[in-house]
Amino acid sequence: METKLTIRLRKNVVEKAKEYAVRHNISLSKMIEIYLESLTDSRNKETETTPLVESLSGVIKIDSDFDYKKEYSNDLTEKYKGREFT
Repeated sequence: METKLTIRLRKNVVEKAKEYAVRHNISLSKMIEIYLESLTDSRNKETETTPLVESLSGVIKIDSDFDYKKEYSNDLTEKYKGREFT
């Protein structure tokens, strides 16, 4: 069963969230539902975020088109360049 919820958010937050939702082909409602579910899911309660991790959260800003797999592959290629493997 679904229910309607009215919330108040800063306009710029809503605009960014809508852009994110469009880029990821998901509705804003579904995105919020998934987020709230993740917060309230009892299975997620087992792992507690440490104060250090909490303080580092959001420190690094990464472009949305950043390809971490490609970068990791490039790093490994550079690291093992010239080595022979048997």
